[in-house]
Amino acid sequence: MDMKVASERRRALEQYRLRATVYDSELAVFEPMRRSAVARMNLTSGDTVLDVGCGTGLSFDPLQQVIGSGGRIIGIEQSLEMLDKSRTRVATQGWTNVTLLNTPVELANTQAQADAALFHFTHDILRNPDAISNVMRDLKPGAQVVAAGLQWSHPWAWTTNCFVMMAAMYSTTSLEGLDQPWSHLANYLDRMEVSTTLMGGGFIVSGVARA
Repeated sequence: MDMKVASERRRALEQYRLRATVYDSELAVFEPMRRSAVARMNLTSGDTVLDVGCGTGLSFDPLQQVIGSGGRIIGIEQSLEMLDKSRTRVATQGWTNVTLLNTPVELANTQAQADAALFHFTHDILRNPDAISNVMRDLKPGAQVVAAGLQWSHPWAWTTNCFVMMAAMYSTTSLEGLDQPWSHLANYLDRMEVSTTLMGGGFIVSGVARA
């Protein structure tokens, strides 16, 4: 493994080990973005969805509301502490259609051809070309792909950019790519649309996987 990749992975695992118990409350302010992102996926009952970097499983409920018991969620998360929270959520809700994979995204083997993929506040994953490539291999041509997260706003938006910087320093291993966090993903998408929120400090990108 590349030493830089290994170092960043260790940093990310330590970050999320420390954040696991408070992660849900930290992300509460961004729940409207999550709901908007899921709505942009245009899911239907019975779909299979990859929740990439699923964390504590906060996206599971809005996804379940659309795909139903006949659908399937495959959650990929390298942090064991975060994934334990996901397992508890799944068990509490009694969901039997959720598969959880404790692995880095670039090494994940979902054994599926999914109908959609969600990247919600997963900056490090979006900036990892190998991770993006691996996810896209497990999607059907024309699958819906949506990513949401933080980005730099306009240069003159000092307050917004200060917020983005503080949040990114707390939750990512690098500020690289914050001008367009989705740039690697864009190489795999057709009909891509980008919208902004949080006074320009947030983005939601949607598109369909190329054949």
